[in-house]
Amino acid sequence: MTTTLKNGILVISSVFLFGCSSSDDKADDSDCVKTITIPQYYFINNQSYSYETTQEVPCDFPEPTEPELIQAPELEGFTYEVLKFEFTPDTGNNTSRLQFEIKLNNPNAYAVSGVPLLTMNADGLVTTASFSNYASVPCLEIAANSSCILTFDQESSLDLAVINSIQLLNVEYFLIN
Repeated sequence: MTTTLKNGILVISSVFLFGCSSSDDKADDSDCVKTITIPQYYFINNQSYSYETTQEVPCDFPEPTEPELIQAPELEGFTYEVLKFEFTPDTGNNTSRLQFEIKLNNPNAYAVSGVPLLTMNADGLVTTASFSNYASVPCLEIAANSSCILTFDQESSLDLAVINSIQLLNVEYFLIN
């Protein structure tokens, strides 16, 4: 047998032995999955945090090209207790003073790193912010099954703004890792 004829038989045999019919191709495509990496990011207190997640998707699913903006993850089961919250609109020294101690509770069996965000009403203006940068105890980490007391005591000049009252509305704890 000549070499050309042998190669031709080999090719034809390969098609019959290893080829798939068009109906098999469709079945195989629907069963085909791949794992993709999805870059994600979120903002807390004007700082961005990013991480990646993986997900199984059909093989024809396009690869992500842009990071996905998501809502910041909250600490599961988080609770808080206001131990002290005092606002003095005029200390007599041309300043106002805000003091608070808030017990932040992590009921989970793992330590967390995050940022506590406080929602307050100052003379009808509702704002959410982290006071951790100026707190004597910022509570950026809370041990497993433990708590941390967010401690803040600051005076602000009345030249900046005159505020008559501040009320604490809510406290949330957002994870950063």
